[in-house]
Amino acid sequence: MALALQTFSTVKDANAALKAAGTRYLGGGTLAVRAANEGDVSVSSLIRSTEPALSAITVSGSDVRIGASVTMAAIARHPALAPLAGAARAVGGPAIRNMATIGGNLFAPAPYGDFTVALLALDATVSIDGGEVPIETFLARRESNHAIATSVGFTLPTDGGFRFLKVSRVKPKGISVLGIAAVLEQAPDGTVSSARIALGCMADRPMRARAAEKALLGRELTSDGIAPALAVASDGTAPITDPIASAWYRNEVLPVHLGRLLLA
Repeated sequence: MALALQTFSTVKDANAALKAAGTRYLGGGTLAVRAANEGDVSVSSLIRSTEPALSAITVSGSDVRIGASVTMAAIARHPALAPLAGAARAVGGPAIRNMATIGGNLFAPAPYGDFTVALLALDATVSIDGGEVPIETFLARRESNHAIATSVGFTLPTDGGFRFLKVSRVKPKGISVLGIAAVLEQAPDGTVSSARIALGCMADRPMRARAAEKALLGRELTSDGIAPALAVASDGTAPITDPIASAWYRNEVLPVHLGRLLLA
């Protein structure tokens, strides 16, 4: 069955069309088109919007706003977003990064959505249907969302404050075994004063490692200092099992790779 494609000049008009049964928004197409090619008959029509704001990157000091149609390739080459280049390059190979968008990544099921792990650690907000919601709120109810996510906003951490690691079996563009992102702040004495740690593939969508975050506070980033955080790294997780790795394996290797990230 051939899919109909409708293009709208405004997000408002695209949102209105999205309410029709069988419609799905088309960003870069790495998820929607693949599903259609694999025989997903639940979608009969694709819609897209060419509103310019969707493709804009705005940086004002440390405040960043990225439109939902911005690709991973555009993020990776933007000079002001250099701290996030590694997370953007973790998404597939060059061909995928030239198509994969911020908006699509927000909806990508595990083991995909590597950049969303970074956004969760950055405490991003998601603009949708005229308002902004915290990314955790958005992720919790994304399946019930019937409006277009238009942009994400966040504050760039201080130099060295953001860390990202993707673990995969095939380098450099394999599917994730797990992903870890962290934003850490340290007091003058070197102890951790603030920590946000996000995990990918340790649930059906990116999640916070809250027990590990709490265990890091007041600790130094040394092998002994991070040991309590590693001991509780898997608390509250529900890792996926897929052809890449089992839930058991993901639980086993999480402390190892979190330790490497924290000591980097």
